[in-house]
Amino acid sequence: MSRINDAQLKQLIEAALFVADAPQSAKALRQGVLAAFQVTLGRVNEVLDELEADYAGRGINLVRVAGGYRFQSNADLSDHLSALWQERAPRYSRALLETLALIAYRQPITRGQIEKIRGVAVSSNIIRTLMERDWVKVVGHKEVPGRPALYATTDAFLHYFCLGSLSDLPPLSDEGAIEALLSGAATADPVH
Repeated sequence: MSRINDAQLKQLIEAALFVADAPQSAKALRQGVLAAFQVTLGRVNEVLDELEADYAGRGINLVRVAGGYRFQSNADLSDHLSALWQERAPRYSRALLETLALIAYRQPITRGQIEKIRGVAVSSNIIRTLMERDWVKVVGHKEVPGRPALYATTDAFLHYFCLGSLSDLPPLSDEGAIEALLSGAATADPVH
């Protein structure tokens, strides 16, 4: 294994995060682009913390999501940057967002449980859309007659909403935070 100096290590990690198409964990970086070098996991984490501090307050930030790191534009700039994309993200119905919120907060949950809470039937299109977006997946089947599917959120859901884990969801008692989270999803994709 080769040695790498601190400046080169920081540059290599920064470049790897910049070109990666998905968030990268310290472990994934160490086993991937840093596999040929003598670098401890602790040192990789130190460099990630340094980069996070270096990019704080800039137009681009290094953020931690779902157990990994990625570069993304500062959220305050998203309205201005959206002009770069001619295509508009699809608008999501209130029913879809309510269904997604129930899955996120009550997972694993069946379609019947969602319908009981919402008081209306859940359209097959809603479930299909959530699964096509890779925000929701089937994680098993409930051991009752008919064995209904149990739905839960995915890492892609966490990435899209810039959450490190489900514990980062706003508390259910904070309706304003939940509305802000869902209204952002209803209008556009975040700029990454």
